[in-house]
Order: sequence, then structure tokens, then C-alpha cells
Amino acid sequence: MEKYEHEYGAEQIQVLEGLEAVRKRPGMYIGSVSIRGLHHLVYEIVDNGVDEALAGYCTQINITIEPGNIICVEDNGRGIPVEIHPKTKISTAETVYTVLHAGGKFGGDSGYKVSGGLHGVGASVVNALSKWVELTIKRDGGIYQLKFEKGKTVQKLTKIGDSKETGTKVRFLADDTIFETLEYDYSVLENRFREMAFLNKGLKINVADLRGETPIKAEFHYEGGLQSFVEYLNKNKEKLHEKPIYIEKDGEVPVEIALQYTTSYSENIYSFVNNINTIEGGTHLEGFKRGLTKVFNDYAKAHNILKEKDGNLQGEDIREGITAVISVKVKEPQFEGQTKTKLGNSNVAGIVQSMVNEALANFLEENPAIAKAILEKCISASRAREAARKARELVRRKNALESTTLPGKLADCSEKNSEVCEIYIVEGDSAGGSAKQGRDRRFQAILPLWGKMLNVEKSRADKIYNNDKLQPVILAVGAGIGNDFDITKIRYGKVIIMADADVDGAHIRTLLLTFFFRYMRPLIENGNVYLAQPPLYKLSKRGMQDVYCYTDEEMEQKLAEIGRDGISIQRYKGLGEMNPEQLWETTMNPETRILVKVKMEDAIKADEIFTILMGDEIAPRRQFIEENAKYVKNLDI
Repeated sequence: MEKYEHEYGAEQIQVLEGLEAVRKRPGMYIGSVSIRGLHHLVYEIVDNGVDEALAGYCTQINITIEPGNIICVEDNGRGIPVEIHPKTKISTAETVYTVLHAGGKFGGDSGYKVSGGLHGVGASVVNALSKWVELTIKRDGGIYQLKFEKGKTVQKLTKIGDSKETGTKVRFLADDTIFETLEYDYSVLENRFREMAFLNKGLKINVADLRGETPIKAEFHYEGGLQSFVEYLNKNKEKLHEKPIYIEKDGEVPVEIALQYTTSYSENIYSFVNNINTIEGGTHLEGFKRGLTKVFNDYAKAHNILKEKDGNLQGEDIREGITAVISVKVKEPQFEGQTKTKLGNSNVAGIVQSMVNEALANFLEENPAIAKAILEKCISASRAREAARKARELVRRKNALESTTLPGKLADCSEKNSEVCEIYIVEGDSAGGSAKQGRDRRFQAILPLWGKMLNVEKSRADKIYNNDKLQPVILAVGAGIGNDFDITKIRYGKVIIMADADVDGAHIRTLLLTFFFRYMRPLIENGNVYLAQPPLYKLSKRGMQDVYCYTDEEMEQKLAEIGRDGISIQRYKGLGEMNPEQLWETTMNPETRILVKVKMEDAIKADEIFTILMGDEIAPRRQFIEENAKYVKNLDI
């Protein structure tokens, strides 16, 4: 990687303001004090090592979860400067860790060409929110150490040895008086740092979890960069062409893009700015989409694959089945949007579009067989889109002629404020009948479904509109599907899937979740989808009120408390076994029920799981079942 030739010393570390209030209002700096905020501490420290890699000075980062949930992050970059800072009059390393907005990432004369940090507050915030931090630096021929407790320096910069190497090692223990939990989720960190290694080709990232009896370790090192990323994303999909298309361009805004078409019907495009996942997109994504649409339409017309009378292919036709990763490096990114992860720099759109226009057009001319295969899929998608439009219009006309636009089996609620309304999508007529009788009619609606529904992973939108199992769900939610979906039009604030606690029930849940993920994704992103948790057992005894247990562990605990003598244990196989009162008491009463909110922390991982479970490829599904069989608790025999 080319090194960014610039001084990195005390003069490049700018001090903007002090470190007050971080411990009082941690959510302002890391989003939350949940496990998500806990993981954010690790990301902040690792980002500093990645910034050294972006500058061309770091080739390896090691992240270790030590026993006791101590985090250790070590890189072989230049090491944080140790000389006295001209403004703070303390060591520069101490300044970086004790003064908010002190770092090498501000202003045009900073120590970095581009930086992954959104605000440059990482090190000091981690220090403020940790019980203790131990900082070891190799630089200028020496080994230096600093120690902090709850953001305050307890050991000034001390030279503890000599070394010809350079780098920074940070060990810290998060403060348990601030965070809800200190238990890191290894799989979440592993996924994050795998992604980071893909985005920085050549950088080696090692992740290790030493908390258990058997250490878990992973090494991520991808010379292929984004090409390797796309290959990983598509490993369980059937491809239209063997190798991803890869284009890159250096300059004012370096751009790197890899894309590959599969036989699936969904589009998966991931965009990054300075290694930050821009989940809301932005100008770089707009430029890519415009360039992609123009290039394929121009090629199709020039080679008579598409006639003038046919008009142009739409962007959504051209993006069907695509997997793409876009990565840009912007010196001073402007972020906007609700989560501050939408790129707003207007000049980036034109830069990306121009690059795609030139490089992708050249690729298609040089690879006519691939171009033809992709365009055949695009044209097929266009015909399916037209069929879906006609099916959608037919549904709308049909609804307009009927007295109500709601499905016949829906038992609606009387409340009209969607924020307090909830709909239970219930498996089976029997359970649906009990739910209708047991519900609170004021705010709870019931929609019974029967039989297996369509697997949307293997179907286009025209098939979905004509499906008698999914159409009632579309109509009841009331916000459309796919590109037409409008989250502001949903009729219920909570969409609750209520299925039996058995294999068939799990299948129903997976089918519905696949549908929501592929065609109503904002519903999940907005936190509107829930899973009802009916009890597994009822414990009965003469003279004792019935006790409901939702897990095997809970049942064992209750039996230990009340004793086993005279106890009758009923294992519920289905919702239909409960009468309306029991269903209300255990599964529908907001005061006593258990609901699981469906979250989408990682869209990449979610896409992979849905592809494995519901896609055409059998081998990955078999492997998934074999690897996870040991976790099965309630298997019907």
C-alpha cells in the first residue's frame, strides 16, 4: 500500500476541547450502553490501527478478548507520538487519551490523508468509559507505557525498555458501572473485522477469544480485497459469471468497486466510506447506480440486444441478482441521515458515475458472453416487473371494487392509531380462532394463515402478488412491497408472528421473516417485527395456580421450587391446544407476554443466513444444519 508521506508528530495532534461529560452521557459518544455500545469501544481502538494501514504504515492488527472480558488491541503502525505536546504540555500519547477531540485526524495538516473515525474521539472516549486502560507504545527506539483509571492518568508516560519495532498496544476493561454487560459477542466482532480485512486488502487482522476452555481464533487476510469480499458474499449462490468484475481508480477520491451477478432475485449492494459502512447509502451509491443503468442500456442498444421500441431497462431490472461492494476514500466526508452514515459529498456522485461509465463499458466490450448473460437476466427481470405491475394494479382494482381493502380473514382492531395497534399473524385457523376470542379488540388485530406459504427467496415479485398466502399479509400491513414499500403507511406498529413451538412453526417463521427481509426490509430495520413466545409447558397441581414455563431451564427451576409431587406437566405442541383465556394470559397480554424484537444488526450476515436456509443451494444448508444441530432443543420426533 502506498504510504501517505506526511509528518506524524506532536504538531499534527490538534486539541479541540476537554473530556468532560463522557461518563455522564456515554450514549452521546457511543450510541448506547448496551452490548452494541460495548462493541463500539473495540471498534474505536481498532479503527486507529486501520487508519495507520490506510496511511501505509500498518500491516497487522491483533484483537484479543482475554479472560475477564479484557480487550487487547495491538498494531504494528508508527506508534502514537510520545513527545511533549506543545499546547497541553503533557505527552502527546496522554493528550490523545485524556482530551476529547485530540487526534491526528483534524484539519488539512493532519497526520492522516483519510480516516475511518467519524469524529476522532475514539481513544479518549474508550478511556473515559473504561475501569482501566494500559497503553504500550513502541516508537523512537523505546518502549513506553501509560496507565489510566476511569479516564484519569495514574501512571505518566514511562520508558520501560528499548525496541527497534514500532506499534501501539491497548489493553482495557470496560466499566461495569456504565455498561449493561461486559460479555463481548465473539461472532459479532469476528464479522466486523472480517469485513474490515476485506476493505483493506493486504491488511492482516487476527481475532482471538481466550475466555473459554478452548480458545477461538480467526485470521483474516485478503489480497483480493473487494473481489474476495464479493466472493465471500456469494459463496452460497449460483453465479452468472465465475469471477467478480473489479474496477478501481485512484485520484482525488479513490474508488474501488467489485460486483458479481447471481441467479437470485434480490439485490445486495454494500457501500463504504473510509471503511465506515454507509448503511443509508449516499452520493457514492447514487453515482454507482446511475452509471450501472447507463452502461447496460447503452451496451444493449448498441448491440441490438434491446430494440429502440422497447425503451430503456429500469435500474431495478439491471440490479436484480447483483452483489456489489463500493468503497471510496474521502478526505473530509460529510455524513448525514438519521444514523450519520449517509454520504453527502456532492462531488463523489459524479466521480463514481464517470468511473463506472468508463471501466464497466470497457469490461462489457471485452467480455461479450458475460454481458449477454447479464442482460438476458435484466430483460427477464423487466418482463417480470411489468407482470408484477399488472398484478399489483389488478389487486388495487379488485380492492377498489370491494367494500374493504382488507383480507376477509383479518379480524381488525378498533383503534386507528398505528403506533398503538398490533397485528398477530397466526399459524392455523384453530389458533386464529382462539386468538380472536382472547385478544383485546381495541388494539389487537388477528390474521390467521393456513398451510405453507411461498418461499420468496426463489420467486419474483409477480408471483408474490398472486400468492393467496402472502397477499393477505401485504394488504393487512398496508404499506406495499419492494420498491413501493412506504414505512409511513403501515397500519400496525407491531407486526407479531405467532407460530407453534415446533418444526413447522419454525418453518412458518422463517418463511415470513424471509418475506419481510426481502420485500419489507424497512419494517425490520424500523423495529416493527416481533416473534411471540408461547409457553412450552404448563405445570398443574390441585390447589395451585397453573404455572407456565417458556424454556426447559425455567421448567426445571420451577419444579425445584414447588417440588415434583402431584405435578402434572403438559407440553404444548401447538397454539391450538390453548383456550382463548390461556392464549391471552401467556402470549398476548402486554403485561405478561414475552415478545422478541427482530433486529438486523448485520445485513450481510442476515442475507447469508436467508440465502442458506431458503436458497437453491443444498450443500451450504446441509453444512449449516450439521454445524448447528447440537443447539436444537425442541425437535419433533
